[in-house]
Amino acid sequence: MASSRKIRVLHVSLGFDVGGQEKLLVEFARHADRERFELSFLALGGRGPVADAIEDLGWPVLTLDQPTGLKPKLVFRLCSIFRDQHVQIVHSHDDNPLLYCGPAAKFARVPCYLHTQHHGKIPQMSRRQEFLVGVMSRFTHRFVCVSKDSAEQMIGQGVPIKKTLVLRNGIDVERFPFQGPELSGPAVCVARLAPEKGLGVLLDAVAQVVRAQPGFRLEIAGDGPCRESLHQKMQDLKLADHVRFLGQVDDVPALLARARLFVLPSFSEGISLTVLEALARGLPVLTTAVGGNPEVIESGVNGLLVPPRDDSALAQSLLALGADDSLCHRLGEAGRRRVETHFDVRRMVARYENLYAEGLGVAVPCT
Repeated sequence: MASSRKIRVLHVSLGFDVGGQEKLLVEFARHADRERFELSFLALGGRGPVADAIEDLGWPVLTLDQPTGLKPKLVFRLCSIFRDQHVQIVHSHDDNPLLYCGPAAKFARVPCYLHTQHHGKIPQMSRRQEFLVGVMSRFTHRFVCVSKDSAEQMIGQGVPIKKTLVLRNGIDVERFPFQGPELSGPAVCVARLAPEKGLGVLLDAVAQVVRAQPGFRLEIAGDGPCRESLHQKMQDLKLADHVRFLGQVDDVPALLARARLFVLPSFSEGISLTVLEALARGLPVLTTAVGGNPEVIESGVNGLLVPPRDDSALAQSLLALGADDSLCHRLGEAGRRRVETHFDVRRMVARYENLYAEGLGVAVPCT
């Protein structure tokens, strides 16, 4: 049992599958101040590979294996867990845990409840879901958004302004040392194969690119519900010689090391970790002007931004990056500087830990 003087923090997420929010849980586990904090992690759903990574770092993991759908009784189960573990800080992540953790933390008399909203606007969210987010946000001491765009969206859904705070995501820049573009390498995309990532639009753009640059190659890393439809679209567009689906890739730094450029054509984003990782590696990044992306990328300075769902604009920018080596180097160098200055995960975790301390009314260490 850890010292009782340590602050007990419980992170609650929907699941432990591989994704941006889940990867951040590993960063919380890796970079926590172990002299001050005792962490544990809970998923409302089942296990996934992220659970193993967290346990390898020495923190306990609990999964509730709850099926999808509204489960009011889950509030009481969480309340019991919070009490049994003597939790001092509950830190929930994204919409589903928010619905249950707020009331449970209140009933269990948890001293501080903090929530992080990792995404921007989700078009498929119903008005009812948006209303519930606004209501449940009132249980929080702090409602953290990963971008200004996300904060504006949440305030529009009823989250109190005085509770809302912008704290942008970060990455471990030491795991992604600067290398710069491999000019003979492929374009690379790392993303969950889900509708909001816009990968169908990317395939339409590639079909245009290969007519002008027959040697163009794209590698897509990730898995998800759109895998079969995207494979079929690749075949329909006769792109099998130009596009490779790699599935889930564990060694993302190595994948980025052999890339000429990084592309992510999302319809919605918070602060994309894969964009930050590509910038840290020194790759030119082409992405869409949605969500938090414009807060990371200044188009023409440290990357390129195009409108979402615009395959022609995406194709034109891919062609530009494919034809101009000096542009690739210039954008990549500026991108690395941007990440080092503003998106280091150690500073991100330290800011969250200061919020924990402030929520409990304890002194924040000088840094």
